Amino acid sequence: MTAELDLVVTTTEDLLRSHPPARTPRRDFLAAQFDAGLAWVHFPVGSGGLGVAPPLQREVTLRLADAGAPDGAEFNRLGYSMGAPTLAAWGTRAQQERYLRPLFVGDERWCQLFSEPGAGSDLAGLSTRAVRDGDAWVVNGQKVWSSLATISQVGMLIARTDPEQPKHRGLTYFLVDMDAPGVEVRPLRQLTGEAEFNEVYLTDVRVPDSARVGEVSDGWRVAMTTLMEERVLFNRERTERTPADLALELYRTRPDPGPELRTRMIDLWVRARVQRLNSRRAAANRTAGIPGPEGSIGKLVYAELNQDALELCLDLLGDESMLYDSYEMSAYTEESLTRRAEQDVRRLFLRSRAYSIEGGTSEIMRNILAERVLGLPPEPRTDKNVPFSRIPRG
Repeated sequence: MTAELDLVVTTTEDLLRSHPPARTPRRDFLAAQFDAGLAWVHFPVGSGGLGVAPPLQREVTLRLADAGAPDGAEFNRLGYSMGAPTLAAWGTRAQQERYLRPLFVGDERWCQLFSEPGAGSDLAGLSTRAVRDGDAWVVNGQKVWSSLATISQVGMLIARTDPEQPKHRGLTYFLVDMDAPGVEVRPLRQLTGEAEFNEVYLTDVRVPDSARVGEVSDGWRVAMTTLMEERVLFNRERTERTPADLALELYRTRPDPGPELRTRMIDLWVRARVQRLNSRRAAANRTAGIPGPEGSIGKLVYAELNQDALELCLDLLGDESMLYDSYEMSAYTEESLTRRAEQDVRRLFLRSRAYSIEGGTSEIMRNILAERVLGLPPEPRTDKNVPFSRIPRG
């Protein structure tokens, strides 16, 4: 580890010397970072990595943040944290060469085409079909709750390729060009007034077989990699200010918050500290190849902790908490991502209602913990081994 740490530190320092963040355009810096192997240090050389231990990425992240360098994940979180690890695990060398660099430098943003109107928590019940046609697949169906789809170029898609298999075994994973003919994105207005989430209609969309990730009808295993990485995304240790940090900053500006708010602030601080320690444990176990329940624990706690923190922020603001600019619907754009980074607690509070839904609902997280950690009996699944074509659908 010492030799690997020396390599990472030396490479990072060389990058900062040759491309000073203050004088280097964002895309040029990120391209140099990718080529130096500092995008995902545990990826192979040539794919944005150095082939070293995953925890050393934190060393890179902290050093670059201290130097004021741009963050390759900031405006493409789904691609960076979910798409890239999925490609590293299941993608071909050609796919890694095609997608990873554009993803990291910001040329292509990614979105997720998993959930459907009739398949949310029961994702394996999805009905979007992909039918083989020569060296391509023809896709028809509807997806929903696709974050950032209006400004994305690549979609991570699961579609059913064999309805005669049980629902978990007849799925295939594809990467879809969001600008392809037949892809229609319709924004969905949310509580903040923004349309961050979308429904996506796929009508006779042709997807080349070269954009298939993993084997045919083995897409559930590939999708599980994406979903596990999504929970890691929620459970990662944060370098930016968290809602708990914002609550503490606001608390310190109040001359006499009173005993009730003081008690809530203390409870929140303790829970935030425990969450941070759990994130570190999850990272350590993941590095050792022992993925445990921390991902589901972290996702569940993340949702509830941040919702409570932002409720406390509004209570600390008092009447000021009602001063929101506008609830009118607005299209989600590049500027919307910048507004999100500004961390206005009123907008964050409204947005936080989604925390317990996206990335797996809190109810699903509790089911996972009940079954896989506590050993409780699983919920009845009468359709588990039934061919999908024979499952009644409303």
